[in-house]
Amino acid sequence: MFDSIRNNSKILMGLLFLLVIPSFVLFGIEGYSQFEDKGAVVARVDGNKITQSEWDAAHQQEVDRIRASVPNIDPKMLDSAEARYATLDKLVNDRLIALASEKQLLVTSDQRLARYLQQDPSIASLRGADGKLDMERYRQLAASQGMTPEMLEARVRRDLSNQQVLAGLQASAFATQKQTDTALDAYLQRRDVQVKRWSAADFAAKVVVTDADLERYYKDNSERFRSVENADVEFLVLDLPSLQSRIELPEQDLKTYYEQNLQRLSGQEQRRASHILVNAAKDLPEADKAKARAKAEELLAAVRKAPKSFADVARKNSDDTGSAQNGGDLDFFARGAMVKPFEDAAFALKKGEISDIVTSDFGFHIIVLTDVKQPPVPTFEAMRPQLEADLRKQQAQRQFAELAETFSNSVYEQSDSLTPVAERMKLTLQKAQGLTRSPVPGAQGVLNNPKLLQAIFSEDAVAKRRNTAAVEVASNTLVSARIVTHRPATVRSFDEVKTEARQLFVQAKSAELAKAEGQASFSAWKAEPAQASLGDALTVSRDQAAAQPSALVDAALRADPAKLPALVGVDLGVQGYAVVRVNKIVSRPESNSQQAEQSRTQFARLWSQAESQAYLASLKSQFKVQMLAQNPKNLGDAAAEKP
Repeated sequence: MFDSIRNNSKILMGLLFLLVIPSFVLFGIEGYSQFEDKGAVVARVDGNKITQSEWDAAHQQEVDRIRASVPNIDPKMLDSAEARYATLDKLVNDRLIALASEKQLLVTSDQRLARYLQQDPSIASLRGADGKLDMERYRQLAASQGMTPEMLEARVRRDLSNQQVLAGLQASAFATQKQTDTALDAYLQRRDVQVKRWSAADFAAKVVVTDADLERYYKDNSERFRSVENADVEFLVLDLPSLQSRIELPEQDLKTYYEQNLQRLSGQEQRRASHILVNAAKDLPEADKAKARAKAEELLAAVRKAPKSFADVARKNSDDTGSAQNGGDLDFFARGAMVKPFEDAAFALKKGEISDIVTSDFGFHIIVLTDVKQPPVPTFEAMRPQLEADLRKQQAQRQFAELAETFSNSVYEQSDSLTPVAERMKLTLQKAQGLTRSPVPGAQGVLNNPKLLQAIFSEDAVAKRRNTAAVEVASNTLVSARIVTHRPATVRSFDEVKTEARQLFVQAKSAELAKAEGQASFSAWKAEPAQASLGDALTVSRDQAAAQPSALVDAALRADPAKLPALVGVDLGVQGYAVVRVNKIVSRPESNSQQAEQSRTQFARLWSQAESQAYLASLKSQFKVQMLAQNPKNLGDAAAEKP
């Protein structure tokens, strides 16, 4: 394909000239610039646009983040209009905070950035046994997020600077115990109630069902019987396991690798030392530091004159109280356990040798090396499984880097089939059935990746049965798939869903009968409260529902406290109906000191969140935020107001 383009380049250039020049004349350069627009503008922050494509990308990232932390969440919740608008609001808030950080000249120093990166668990795990950062793995970590190490560090620096905008406000939030009790007494109010319920299930036997009823119900509710769009696919996976399985390792390569890495495989050398410490803090005046050093030099002269007295001198003179009582003994330690100056000195000594004066942040040390423990050297045969695994992984990573581009190009260039790619690259062509657009909650595997599913159900892949582009579903894992059979979402036939329709019809009619009988009793009891036949009294609250439906608890708590006792009718939907008599308000039990403190802390956290939201609202006014996308809540309110 590329050869034909190259050979006919002059013809193509002529065609492009004939097509492009007239369009410039008709539409102008400005018309072309509009093609660069990434979509409709959905919001503006301080005059800067947020486009539909930016919103879509941010929402996809948010969906991926939530699915990673809550695998069993219903995908429909994440794709609702409300969820999407919440993402836009968060995107606007992020832009506001970045602007505020810039205006307030909030910066992150190199020291703070380094300290944060050192404490980050994902980066700490990249350190080897010697404490040094594995730069290759660090670059891979950054690359998995589409960045270089420099870009990753710049993003972290920016995030830390932005965090300072709200950090002071949140840290200063404070709530008194009286404020906490007042709020919680209102929210967690307890009420004494009596309940009578009419369960829909108790009326199921009274429902008479005819075929005509079922057909009418089927027609009126046809969308409830719509099948989910799904597809059968074939797919290829290029990953480390698939490459490792076909790697052959010569015996000599294993032995060479063993010899080259023997020290690393053996573990760390450990040393045992004793020391005498003369305290001298960094901020100590120079005169006092000089006195401390002079004392250390006297002690050094004494132990060098009589090396066997080291332990006794340490007991009497060392300022390290933890080791002094043991004659300065620090037991065995490996590299990374001590401060750098101390470690360097200890690992430079020979057994029995006494160091010169070593200066650290703690003061002045005199060190004697008392023992050296060399790790046991594992045999070649004992290490063979680990050697093979390490070498296979290394070679597979190199092969993946070499083959990734070939894989991506091949599935694109031969877009009508994956078989030639599988044969050329010696990959297994796999198959799957019944794949849908949404990931299966809790399921694992490459086909549950949202990005891959989006590619599989794209218009090009569905209509033209083309291979998807190579999608990176995980680190060192590329997947391309192709639809073999596509089944669009359709309303299933009546015969196919008759049993399901019967169940739903009976459920709906049972709820109607339960509601009718419950409402009749409610009306009669309101007229003559003494005739009400209710259950035993029980106490309900928002945090202790006493096994009652949330709709019932909410209705009981909404009853006017000034008009108790009161009867309340509650529609429980498919569960039926209930009548509740709200008798009185029940005092909350007093909390112990620990519970009270915990409640106050939680309330203070909520208070700080409220103050943060108020501050963000003021920033929206200051930076003239325009939300151009329609808030679905406003649409719902408008619809509710229509007669």
